[in-house]
Amino acid sequence: MPKETLDTLWDYCTMKKRVIPCPMAWKELYEMLKDKRQKTSGGWEPPLPLILGAWHYSTPIEKQLRFKEHLHWADNKGQLNEVCAFLRSLPEEKWCHFGEL
Repeated sequence: MPKETLDTLWDYCTMKKRVIPCPMAWKELYEMLKDKRQKTSGGWEPPLPLILGAWHYSTPIEKQLRFKEHLHWADNKGQLNEVCAFLRSLPEEKWCHFGEL
């Protein structure tokens, strides 16, 4: 299998009208990310997934852009293979798709 890149992972994450992993899977992915930190402003780096209270106040595109930020973070922290293995192991029903959000 060819080496995974951020682009190949993103292609996978957006095929079949996928937007983001479902909230619990997205939370699990976020918890995997290394070097998260709370900023003095109270926010987080990288920003938290748009789940729970933010779910109903964010558009599918906003959710997808936040998810992409998390993939960039994983790539920058050397976690792309780990994140890829997790996301590629998710069954299709653990993904949210355009038209469902």
